[in-house]
Amino acid sequence: MRPSILWLRRDLRLGDHPALLAAAGDGPVLPLFVLDDALLSPSGAPRRAFLLRTLRALDRDLRRHGPGLVVRSGRPEDVVPALAAEVDAASVQVSADFGPYGAARDHRVEAALGAVPLVRTGSPYAVAPGRLLTGSGGPYQVFTPFHRAWAQHGWRPPAESDPAAVTWVEAPGEDLPAEPDLDGVELPEAGEAAALAQWREWRGTPYEDVRDRPDLDATSRLSPHLRWGTIHPRTVLADLDVPPGDPDASHRATFRKELAWREFYAHVLHHWPGSARSYFRPELRALPYVRGRERRRRLEAWAAGRTGYPIVDAGMRQLLAEGWMHNRVRMIVASFLVKDLHVEWQHGARHFMTHLVDGDLASNQHNWQWVAGCGTDAAPYFRVFNPTTQGRKFDPDGAYVRRWVPELADPSLGAYPEPIVDHAEQRAATLEAYQLLRRHGS
Repeated sequence: MRPSILWLRRDLRLGDHPALLAAAGDGPVLPLFVLDDALLSPSGAPRRAFLLRTLRALDRDLRRHGPGLVVRSGRPEDVVPALAAEVDAASVQVSADFGPYGAARDHRVEAALGAVPLVRTGSPYAVAPGRLLTGSGGPYQVFTPFHRAWAQHGWRPPAESDPAAVTWVEAPGEDLPAEPDLDGVELPEAGEAAALAQWREWRGTPYEDVRDRPDLDATSRLSPHLRWGTIHPRTVLADLDVPPGDPDASHRATFRKELAWREFYAHVLHHWPGSARSYFRPELRALPYVRGRERRRRLEAWAAGRTGYPIVDAGMRQLLAEGWMHNRVRMIVASFLVKDLHVEWQHGARHFMTHLVDGDLASNQHNWQWVAGCGTDAAPYFRVFNPTTQGRKFDPDGAYVRRWVPELADPSLGAYPEPIVDHAEQRAATLEAYQLLRRHGS
């Protein structure tokens, strides 16, 4: 029988995999990953290294059932049709990609394949972007009604894909490249088994009680696995269902809502692809920001964790050391860069995408716009995080700060800088600039 190519992208697992089921239903399956420089080049070393480790784990999993992963490098519109011709493929099976680059790439591949169909089955989301629309037929722009519609729509149960029942076939491929130099960054364990183990270990955690506490290090840490699809949100959501009145119901509902935020931002990017780089609310482009040498000075101090604000500096140092940062702290440091240092949000978003192992275009860019006040939130003007009170509230014993800013407790480790700006003054300037823009705009 003619094989189907299973072209893997953000679905690097064998379980709960609808596209794998679709491919196996047609006959033998050839698993392919394309090293696409258009995606690899903009990625920072942590994300590239984690991807390579994930691919190695996937190759090991495949070799338990037959040949391993076929890896080829180049432009997908060249690589995929060439392999399809080489093995006389009946189809190319994929999980649908809704990102700006991924959707355009898939259309190019589809055209280049000619008579060989590119079949899209499933996606990296519980509810695919574009599925949910308002009563008037337009896309949602506000999270709360989207969340309500998302929960009411629901999702399929996990797909029961069985890699042992698949007839796997092989083709010549390339060795995976060496990992980039991580300069000491410690990454989480990669692969499907690691993702499932992480979820099973964490899933009973009282999420509502710990979600905002970076000192407890008690969040799920699933974001890198969701980014590369070593676990599907559908798998997680199936485990979050509990009967009404269950003592864990509230915690699980809160975590479910965090998954909905991820899906909302994918929905927004799908309908407004330009928002990956530009303002969702373009009228806010006119806000004043520092430029030139002063911008470089402020951005460098922020990126190095040398602002003189302990919770900000702790977060930025954690990012450099782990390729990850606690979500509450991500909001604090983003607010500080935009509203205290007056550096435009794109600079911070770019820094995050360079260093985050879980860097996801939709979530990263739109979380930055939410904090900056130019995204999907309808009333962002008053939201200026106070880094001092945020630190006291969410790191009450200072454990998080002591871990990442040890010179505060031990001056022999080096001098800690004075605050780079006065928060109260910068908050007032930010609110004044917003109000002036609003009056001018009206």
